[in-house]
Amino acid sequence: MDENHYRSTYAEINPIKCAFEKAINSRVCNCSKSSRFNLADREGVACDSNASHAYCQQLLVLLRDKARFVLQQTQVDGPLPHNAEIKIQCGGVKGLIELLKGRHPEQINAAEDDVYAVIQQALVEFNELNALPFSEIMQQVTAYQGRKRRVKK
Repeated sequence: MDENHYRSTYAEINPIKCAFEKAINSRVCNCSKSSRFNLADREGVACDSNASHAYCQQLLVLLRDKARFVLQQTQVDGPLPHNAEIKIQCGGVKGLIELLKGRHPEQINAAEDDVYAVIQQALVEFNELNALPFSEIMQQVTAYQGRKRRVKK
């Protein structure tokens, strides 16, 4: 399957692409509002809810904007290189979880890796995503290390 055909088929079967697809596929987190699917030899993640997708998309845009310093970029308007996107998504989710754990450890439950549940908890705590203390979240984005490259022998 050529790449153009793959992308068009992907768009057909996945009308609402999960905003945190890379983090979910990296097994850093999960989402109760998502479903996984396979296309060719790749795994994709679809969002099952327009409302939750809007919150996730808003958080991802905010994370990208706040991560400009971390990424050493003056402007982030659109998709980033894979490694940068992984750092933002995985580090951002981990940072948000750690932030909420630090404020209310009793409220973080077994679903702490559920992106939707974590965003809903953040909305209860801060009323809106713009009010999140991104300086604390960015510490996890900065510290996030992806998988190490394998050395070929």
